[in-house]
Amino acid sequence: MRTGAGAEPDRPPDADDSGLLAALLDGMDAALMAFAADGTVTHWNHEAARILGWTAEEAVGRPGLKGWAVRAEDADGVQSALTAAMRAPGRQVHDFALLAKDGHRVLVRTQSSAVRAPDGRVAGVYCAFGESHTQLDLERAVALSEALFEDATWGVVLIDADLRPAVVNAHAARVIGRGRTALLGRPLGDVLAQGVEELENAFQHVLAEGTPPAVAEVWVTLRDGEAELPRRCWRSGFVRLASPLAEEPVPLGVAWLFQDVTDLKRAEQDGSLLRFRAHQLHRAGRAAAECPDPAEAAAVHLDFALAGFADHALVDLARTPAPAPYGAVDAAWDAEPPSAEGGGPGAAAPRLVRALASPAGAPGPSEAVPPTGIPVAYVQGHPALQAYVRCGSVRATAGPAPAEGWAAARNWPDGTVHGLCVVLRSRGRTLGVATFLRAPARRPFDRADADYAEEVAARIAAALDLAGAAEA
Repeated sequence: MRTGAGAEPDRPPDADDSGLLAALLDGMDAALMAFAADGTVTHWNHEAARILGWTAEEAVGRPGLKGWAVRAEDADGVQSALTAAMRAPGRQVHDFALLAKDGHRVLVRTQSSAVRAPDGRVAGVYCAFGESHTQLDLERAVALSEALFEDATWGVVLIDADLRPAVVNAHAARVIGRGRTALLGRPLGDVLAQGVEELENAFQHVLAEGTPPAVAEVWVTLRDGEAELPRRCWRSGFVRLASPLAEEPVPLGVAWLFQDVTDLKRAEQDGSLLRFRAHQLHRAGRAAAECPDPAEAAAVHLDFALAGFADHALVDLARTPAPAPYGAVDAAWDAEPPSAEGGGPGAAAPRLVRALASPAGAPGPSEAVPPTGIPVAYVQGHPALQAYVRCGSVRATAGPAPAEGWAAARNWPDGTVHGLCVVLRSRGRTLGVATFLRAPARRPFDRADADYAEEVAARIAAALDLAGAAEA
């Protein structure tokens, strides 16, 4: 026995190494058998015993596989494959059938390689094998993974347990607008301005509870420097990933698969909106037909138009209807925002008198304003005056940071940030202007809104024209 610092007791040579080797062989996931140069079986691990049923005690020491682990008619092919592995460099892959202890054949895929002694001569061959269907399943899984991350037409992102991207496929990188490696390890908040909370909540739920039963549609907003891009809708599926090597499932992260369905969702929303508005027009027409007073019918049309469209509405009539030609709606709309002038050269500003108004406070039916004959105090360049002079639609928007008194300066109710003014036309005359107003909770008016407002205005104008003719 040696003494001194670092001394170790004497031990039989290779005693620990042989035990470690036996433990490694028995702990392998793959089945393994080894042969001496003369073909005698020298090693047979636990996985080989599980697949074929022959124990190590029954296998080790036998002269080859013929007659017990291989059928006689298959023995020549197996023997030639093992012999070729002894002579060839590197590993040789083969598929052949082995014979289990209970008599059934097992198709296996093998990897064989020569075992060389320290002097370089061939001492034998080892053969690692597994059931072919298991190998095929593994190869399919690897091929699927590579296809998803290279050729898939939807985004695939692997999220680790810290809720950060660990792997990103090419399609996801294009959709997000970043390089594949630039996203790795970064919080999603670095690339998403909105939708981060919903996604991270979904990831946490999947890690804790497992894969959800259905896909989710998440609206997100991407960052572009300091700016925010338009909202996008991503239809997302989530799958929890667990390690196959652990005795108990250990979450490795979440596979997040998504497609950008923004165009489809917007088309669905537009179709639903068109159906709703057509239904409102139909209901308004049916209700207005039952009104004995045409002015009351105009108020009915105004009330039905407000549902889901605007928060407040006004109808102003000209004291002297103008026979100006009805024309360039497109030109009027494209001229936004309105200029400071009240119309074209020589155009006289009309005198508009309030005729109908919806309640500015609590919701309720629109009411006729007492006919005082006093014009509304619209300043020059007001959107309502421009709409009248241009004989088209004009919109006004306060913008993302409305100035104090913006609505009051236009004689609109407090809290108004978006306005749309459309002309009332009947029998070739401009009768007045209908104004639709929105609060900050709603988006600005767009061209589709103007089309709907013009349709409503035509019905209101017809009713008010009939009311004027009846009074005359």
